[in-house]
Amino acid sequence: MRAELTGPPVVTGEPADADFDLGHHGDAEATPGLVDLAVNVRRAPMPDWLADPLIAALGDLAAYPDPGPARAAVASRHGRPPEEVLLTAGAAEGFVLIARALRDARRPVVVHPQFTEPEAALRAAGHAVDRVLLDPADDFRLDPAQVPADADLVLVGNPTNPTSVLHPAELLAALARPGRVLVVDEAFADTTGAPGVAGEPESLAARRDLPGLVVVRSLTKTWGLAGLRVGYLLGEAPLLARLAAAQPLWAVSTPALAAAAACASPVAVAAERAIAARLAADREHLVARLSGLPGVRVVGRPASAFVLLHRPGAAAVRERLRERGWAVRRGDTFPGLGPDWLRIAVRDPATSDAFVDVLTEILEA
Repeated sequence: MRAELTGPPVVTGEPADADFDLGHHGDAEATPGLVDLAVNVRRAPMPDWLADPLIAALGDLAAYPDPGPARAAVASRHGRPPEEVLLTAGAAEGFVLIARALRDARRPVVVHPQFTEPEAALRAAGHAVDRVLLDPADDFRLDPAQVPADADLVLVGNPTNPTSVLHPAELLAALARPGRVLVVDEAFADTTGAPGVAGEPESLAARRDLPGLVVVRSLTKTWGLAGLRVGYLLGEAPLLARLAAAQPLWAVSTPALAAAAACASPVAVAAERAIAARLAADREHLVARLSGLPGVRVVGRPASAFVLLHRPGAAAVRERLRERGWAVRRGDTFPGLGPDWLRIAVRDPATSDAFVDVLTEILEA
């Protein structure tokens, strides 16, 4: 089922994923020779506080990885005991562990549009997945009442990829209840910011009072570590122990553990907040330019490292952009979207201006 610009949220129960290519991701769009606005990974020189531990870790590869120090560092960052942290080979592995360890879930529900790997992992593990499709006419905002009361495994993104919607923390917290596992994908939480807010607005990473909460985090985006594969899960110790039992031994490499520890340091968190502030200014610039284009609608108030736009005929526009040297993310592989949607990564103003100039020429042709 593909959402148009009107219509209420829908719960679907498709038996298969053939209607959407859930395995398609932005890296498939960013082929060599194109300017990459399809992948949401920040590319910048690696700071010494991150590069030095990574380089040092290469001297320890003869020993098996020891997750202890990194686990403690991540726990300290989020105000949790170490047993409430599970390090993973990227956020994607976290979704696989959830799908495999919680095979007894009776009614898994994924809130869409969102990153497709959670549903793909659930289906690969044999789950029958229901979808809650948020309303594009309401800027894909969440109402907790949309989630079926009997859903015992609920997955939702915040901020959500690809919509860039940041849901209020209290709405997400309202989804938690005894007997339910609530998985909140915060892979892009470190890209968010708000005036007067010192940390990550609307994050649940430090919440220890919500039953069944699992927060999924990634270090891929802000620090450009997609090739290293490092992320982590936060949640109740007994629940994380169940997930850990589904994880292979030594799943996270020694260099990845070094990166996790470094990125949890106060120096890293301060740098992350500064990057998020610059990103907000760059995002406002891009949104202002896109909003001036005829027939282009930018969804809501984007909060992350990308924006979602609607334009009739967007699939053909994407092909024209490729011909002109630009890669953007197609929308038709996301449940709840379709061929008239595109996701655009936020870059520096000069790159955004060059992109919008080309897009304008295509739309006016």
